[in-house]
Amino acid sequence: MEQLTPERLRHDKPVSIRMPQRTKDLIERAATTLNKTFSAFVIESATEHAVDVLLNQTVFNLSAEQAEAFAQVLENPPAPTEKLKALMKSRAPWE
Repeated sequence: MEQLTPERLRHDKPVSIRMPQRTKDLIERAATTLNKTFSAFVIESATEHAVDVLLNQTVFNLSAEQAEAFAQVLENPPAPTEKLKALMKSRAPWE
């Protein structure tokens, strides 16, 4: 299945924002550096930040014992299963 990147999505919703000229100049310089349009750069950057914010809202409440077991698995992960491999190939909910 084709992945929808910000450049491939239909752009049908206008957004108007005000910002200091210094900020606009900075964003334009960064966009030019990556050979992107101002709009493409802003859309990509905002999308990436939105995903990061949402991912950072995930809270794990673990007991001390559970936290230790979790740390052990992180330090010594098991071999990937077929189910895990399939999950890693699947699209994220925000894609």
